[in-house]
This record gives sequence, structure tokens and C-alpha cells, in this order.
Amino acid sequence: MRRPVRPALAGVLLAAALVLTGCGAGGGGSADGAKADSGSVAREAAGSAGAEDSGGKGSARTTPDLTANDIIRTASLTVQVMDVPKALDSARTTAESAGGYVGEETTSRDSAGHERTRVVLRVPSERYDEVLGDLQGAGKLLDRTAKAQDVTGQVVDVDSRIKSQRASVARVRELMDRADKIGDVVTLEGELSSREADLEALLARQASLKDRTSLATITLSLTQTPVHRAAGDDSPGFVDALSGGWHVFVTMLRWIALALGAALPFAALAALVALLWWKVARRRSTTARPGSDT
Repeated sequence: MRRPVRPALAGVLLAAALVLTGCGAGGGGSADGAKADSGSVAREAAGSAGAEDSGGKGSARTTPDLTANDIIRTASLTVQVMDVPKALDSARTTAESAGGYVGEETTSRDSAGHERTRVVLRVPSERYDEVLGDLQGAGKLLDRTAKAQDVTGQVVDVDSRIKSQRASVARVRELMDRADKIGDVVTLEGELSSREADLEALLARQASLKDRTSLATITLSLTQTPVHRAAGDDSPGFVDALSGGWHVFVTMLRWIALALGAALPFAALAALVALLWWKVARRRSTTARPGSDT
């Protein structure tokens, strides 16, 4: 009886070992699959994160284009020309042809008789560079100053505040429509006036920014070129001699007049003293004659 039991027990043990081996293999396969799945998910997450990082860096590197309406452009030019009125007419025509206008104009002359004109031109911002090049090419450029101020943040801030202020005014008006008491109406009217005043100030600032950004300001100063003599012609001529002689004669008359003016008070005093002395001497001579006769 012992011999048949041993083979049966050995078979049972062998079957159990095979089952355990299969389960271990299956578990290992499932674990490897899980690891593979988790690895693929990690790679996908890393790829998506890298894509987001690259996209974020790309967007950070991208600078938004600034339009001409967000920049205030100003320039100042000093140009020396032969004919100031002609150059002024040309500058005015250049500004008007570009869609601008002349804002201010001042003309004067210095002690030497040279004419000088200062004119302020307002031109569209998109034609600013073109007009500036034409103006500085009208003669000899003596001085140039240009400035560009970015006011994009101010424009956005004012637009946002105007929107909020309009909504605030609308809310106060709705409250006024629903108010029943006189005191509430008076209070709301005061609040409405204050908010409307703030809104008008914001609108004025918005209009000012729009005007300064849409139109560039160019201040042009035109000076007359002094006339020089030809090289080698330094000898004075007849006109120069006549002018010099007249200048000397006028200077002499001036000094004579100054001398007479300075001596006049003393001359008048001397004449008065002489007149008094003459009268006293005459009186003495008149009174002395009868005595001498007796």
C-alpha cells in the first residue's frame, strides 16, 4: 500500500509547482505591463510638459507689435537755408501733402538782419519718418532731436477706467430711477455729478492721448545762411570807405552833442554870473559919476 501512495503524492506536488510557476510568470508579466504602461504615461506627460514649456517660452519671447497709435513721436530740427520764406512754404506744403497741418509759426530777425522762422508741424505718425527726411534735406542740418514715448500702458489703463466709470454712472442712474425719498435723490444726484465729472476727465485724457499718438509733432527752425565774400577779396572798396567815413562823422557828431550837453549847465551858470557882475559894475559906475563932477 505504501508504494502506490508515493507516486500519487509526487504527482500532486508536481502539479502544484507548475501552477505556482504559471502564476508567478503571469504576475511578472502583469507587473512588467504595468511598468510599461506607467513609463509610457510618464513619457507622454513629460512630452506634454515640454511642449507647454516650449510654448510658454516661445510666447514669452514673442514681443507684441506696437502700433503707431500707441507711441508719441516728437522731433526738433534746425536747418540753415538760403531763402527762409521759400523753405517755409516748402515745409508747409510737405506737411499738408502728408495729411498734416501747421500748428504754430513765429518769424523774427536778428541784429544782423538775418531772418529766422520757427514752425510747429503736426503730421500723421505713419508719415513721420518720410516728412522728417524731407524737412532736414531742405538745407544744411544744424541740429536734430527725436524722441519716441511708448504710452500703450496708459492707453489701455484709460480705456479700462472709462469702461468701469461708465458702468458706475449707469448704476447710479438706475438707483435714482428707483429712489422714492427726496434725500436719497439729492444724495444720488451729488454722487452722479461726481462720477460724471471723473468720466469727463478720463475722456479728455483719452482724447489727448489719441491726438498725440495719431499725429507726430515736428518743430522746425529755419535760419538764413549768412552771405560771405568771395575768397581773396578782402580789400575794402569805395562803398566800404564811404560807409566807414559816414560812421566816423556820425560818431563825431554824437560826441560833440554829448560834450555840449555836459557843458550846458556850467555855461548857463557862467552866463548868469557874468550878467550879475555886469549889472553890479554898471550900477557902480553910474553912482560914481556925479561925485566926480563936484
